[in-house]
Amino acid sequence: MDLNQLEAFSAVMTIGSVTGAGRSLGRSQPAVSKAIQDLENELGYALFDRNGPRVTPTDRAFLLYEEVERSLVGLRTIRERAAEIGRDEQQPIHLVATPALASTIAPMALKLVEAQGLPEHIHLRSASAEQVVHSVLHRTVSLGLTSLPIAHRGLDLHWIGEAPCVAVVRADSPLADCSVVTADMLHGQRIITMSNRYRLRQRIDSALGNGRALDVAIETNTSFNAIMAAHAGLGVALVEPMTALGMPIAGLAVKPLAVNIPFYFGVVTPYGKPNDGVTQALIAALESAARNILHGFVKHDAEQHDELL
Repeated sequence: MDLNQLEAFSAVMTIGSVTGAGRSLGRSQPAVSKAIQDLENELGYALFDRNGPRVTPTDRAFLLYEEVERSLVGLRTIRERAAEIGRDEQQPIHLVATPALASTIAPMALKLVEAQGLPEHIHLRSASAEQVVHSVLHRTVSLGLTSLPIAHRGLDLHWIGEAPCVAVVRADSPLADCSVVTADMLHGQRIITMSNRYRLRQRIDSALGNGRALDVAIETNTSFNAIMAAHAGLGVALVEPMTALGMPIAGLAVKPLAVNIPFYFGVVTPYGKPNDGVTQALIAALESAARNILHGFVKHDAEQHDELL
């Protein structure tokens, strides 16, 4: 398979039609069709069900798409860097973070190091914790920010941040007038929280269950989704504090919990890769940004990972 085939496949997956993919790529519709057919012949299985100009991806196409996109991002990065080297430009920053961190401390940290001379180009992308790890392991990014645990080999963990989780309720909720929200107050409430049971959700269930299961009405994959569901009056959001405090929304109250449920996050780079001055400054600025946003922020040494988690 070649780059021409992979770009055609990615464009058709994204746009949903061969004609539209051709327009996006600046190619003819027959050229895109042939590239897809050649890729299918090489793979030995169909990627799309055809119905005129529109196509429907097969299950195998969806499985392949994520890997192809990661590869294309890497190739585009190489292409851009090669051009920048030719122009004697500073290497861009490639930063990937979970949504809560990408939308809060990452922009603030970039602003803090701006005076030290940022590269002309900055790539900031949000992804799941698992995708952050993948990107750092494959060295397609300069730096990653992710929730913990993160015990993978091939990563340098620079420091661990900790801050207590919070409850987010509508301003007209009776809980909005409470100084703290206790576990007993949450029983009988519709709870909105995270779906990943191997990260924050496990700690929430353990700390607040009190022998009784919480009434989890809505499970979601991002804190912002949970917070906006609370804003719509669908329940009480139990979330990490970064999104709740870093992206304040009118009409909502962020309340501390009586029981401490720690949210842990960390800064990682590829193992053994020397960090340039900008990356080192950014690692320090991320700590400053976290302290500015989070109440009760505590910094831990990376060596404490297993002890904490």
